[in-house]
Amino acid sequence: MQTRALALPLLLLIAAGCGEPRDTADPGDPTPGDPVPAPAEVRVQAFTDARIIDGAGGPLIEDGVVVVRRGVISQVGPAGEVSVPDDAEVVELGGRFLMPGLINAHGHVGPGGDRSDVGEQLEIYAHYGVTTVFSLGDEAEVPTGERWSPELNRARLFVSGPSLAPASPDEAESEVARVIEMGADWVKMHVNASRGRDTYPEVIRAARERMMPMAVHIEELDDARGVLEAGATLLAHSVRDEPVDEELIAAMLEREVCLTPTLTRELSTFVYAERPDFFDDPFFLERSAPDDLDEFLTPQRRAAAESESARYWRDALPLAGENMVRLHEAGVGIGMGTDSGPSGRFQGYFEHLEMEMMVDAGMSPEDVLISSTGEAARCMGLDGVIGTIRTGVWADLLVLDADPRADILNTREIHGVWIAGNRVR
Repeated sequence: MQTRALALPLLLLIAAGCGEPRDTADPGDPTPGDPVPAPAEVRVQAFTDARIIDGAGGPLIEDGVVVVRRGVISQVGPAGEVSVPDDAEVVELGGRFLMPGLINAHGHVGPGGDRSDVGEQLEIYAHYGVTTVFSLGDEAEVPTGERWSPELNRARLFVSGPSLAPASPDEAESEVARVIEMGADWVKMHVNASRGRDTYPEVIRAARERMMPMAVHIEELDDARGVLEAGATLLAHSVRDEPVDEELIAAMLEREVCLTPTLTRELSTFVYAERPDFFDDPFFLERSAPDDLDEFLTPQRRAAAESESARYWRDALPLAGENMVRLHEAGVGIGMGTDSGPSGRFQGYFEHLEMEMMVDAGMSPEDVLISSTGEAARCMGLDGVIGTIRTGVWADLLVLDADPRADILNTREIHGVWIAGNRVR
């Protein structure tokens, strides 16, 4: 299967010089999906005395060292096997845990949520260690400069443009062409009882012909089977109506299609029937919380959280988690995703809450960490570019004061966050 997303790692690594210095007097403006051009001055850093979690399931590296050259990892290994350059800026980590930054494979960045400023949203993600976000729908036209800041002092951003809803199959090609013209990295559409079932084969075909990866919002098992057969690249959300079966598992494995579970999306539909416990969590209050939490406790919000629709999602949540675990145990890729961004789905905090819910559903903390880093990168076509601690990969790093493999809540014990070697927290 060839898609634009799967071609991105080569494009990004070429532009990054595969971790080697690249001098340029006039790098020009970055294009969507390209890394920030390297500055003329070579910056070298060495993160030392680290316990390294590589994001790919490898063994913990004790007393590890990561050398970063112009924002890209150039060396990684035990202290005795890594040569620290004389001119390196040394970041002594004192035995703390160093892992890749978190990747949200299904979020939303743009207008319509609790914050309208794109830059602020990306800064909030970064504050919580979420260093890359794939925004799957409703971003409007996000300027390139807000997706790839020259200083990379906020989360990286990939976008799909609006979720497509052509009125007829004949409009599929023009709709796909429209989001490509907007600079989208992905194509996204909804398929459920109210939309998309008569048009998705043509939309997916049009996306594949243009080598664009295709994310499809699904809710039901039959729709998941159908969009897979048509050639979807990613199932956005877990199956909620029936247990996943061997037919679906086989199809996902054969086509190497991943799933983003978005368990917190279901939670957000009913959690405001009462005051949520996390409203008093200091970690939530750091940056995710808006100034006015009372607006989520109004009679109108409570009525919505107690509606028939909300009850449906509340009752479907356990099965969504069970299906996620069954797919994971069968070898299907699970990329952590939250659907955060719309009102009441708090960016930054909900990614940590999602990981907690994934563990509660039955995944191990270590497997959830992989799903939130290296596996998420692979699912989105960026394996070898982000998501792991290895040479040639962008130095998007999360440093923790406690071991997240022992307790997933330790991802909240953040000591520091770096994106392309730039400290953002």
